[in-house]
Amino acid sequence: MRSSISDAALKAAIAAKAKALGFDVCRVTSAALPDRAREGLARYIAQGHHATMDWLAETAARRAAPTAMWAEAKSAVVVAMNYGPKDDPLAVTHMADKGAISVYARNRDYHDIIKGKLKELAADIAKRAGGDVKVFVDTAPLMEKPLAMAAGLGWQGKHTNLVSRDFGSWLFLGTVLTTAELTPDEAAADSCGTCRACLDACPTDAFPEPYTLDARRCISYLTIEHKGHIDPALRPGIGNRIYGCDDCLAVCPWNKFAVAGREAKLKARDDLSAPALTDLARLDDAAFRARFSGSPVKRIGRDRFVRNVLIAIGNSADAALIPRAEALLDDASPLVRAMAVWALKRLLPADDFRALHEARRSAETDDAVVLEWAQA
Repeated sequence: MRSSISDAALKAAIAAKAKALGFDVCRVTSAALPDRAREGLARYIAQGHHATMDWLAETAARRAAPTAMWAEAKSAVVVAMNYGPKDDPLAVTHMADKGAISVYARNRDYHDIIKGKLKELAADIAKRAGGDVKVFVDTAPLMEKPLAMAAGLGWQGKHTNLVSRDFGSWLFLGTVLTTAELTPDEAAADSCGTCRACLDACPTDAFPEPYTLDARRCISYLTIEHKGHIDPALRPGIGNRIYGCDDCLAVCPWNKFAVAGREAKLKARDDLSAPALTDLARLDDAAFRARFSGSPVKRIGRDRFVRNVLIAIGNSADAALIPRAEALLDDASPLVRAMAVWALKRLLPADDFRALHEARRSAETDDAVVLEWAQA
């Protein structure tokens, strides 16, 4: 049963609890999102911008609004945790022999960290406000960014990510839905203005227009979600980004207000800040699992990860990496072997590559790898 304290006092108490748990922002909105959120999702899917992420289309009806997933929900308490980097997040993209891992993935998986704290916050909300509660951290069919904008945490910028006046681009989001009715906070206004820094910074031109992201060209999608062979035309633009991409986030002018995150488990590990490509290319499945234990990187598996590493090697123009790529021509994974071919085509002198091709012509039977040789 809800206590007799005023709504303002109740929300202040919830916000204080959120802050004590390590969240940097806590605001409230209605569980009924405006129609434009549903319409935007439908348009995104209709245009095919979700690429192979079929789960977005399959859950579209439930994503339309929190109440479509949980009819009894009345309010959403949206929290955010700052994970701002202490150094320039793009510095590693200029180190050809290193791999660039997205800032959010340089330590523990944020889902695990935030979910535990969010459950504790939800229990406090239920105790103070009454009603039932459910928690969400990025894995359920819930449109968290429109909710965060409605609650006033920030706005969805032209790169489609949330931008905060206080923390720039570096916020992890979590949501507690509750059947209790809480007074909504004021929504945030779009403050991008005429700026298009994020759009111009994209290495693969993944933004066909402002506020629209085509996942089929997005480096984060390609290196994380995409399971197969990456379009050869897009590989050069990937550079040395081996897991995710921060370019559109990092160049946002609002980052002038950003500060380094406080959560120790999210601070970058030294071995993930600028790992050597030659070391990463040596990882077998067991070594990959050991190195990325507890990290979100682990979920893509060793073969896709080494695929990404080989693309980075191919883009490095570093002849010292040739032996690493050549060793992977005999890898058990056709995905890895194909990218080893592509990397060697980029690194070897033409005559040396032709000689290697001739020597291995009859050794390969997988169609995708044979195609890489043929296209090379």
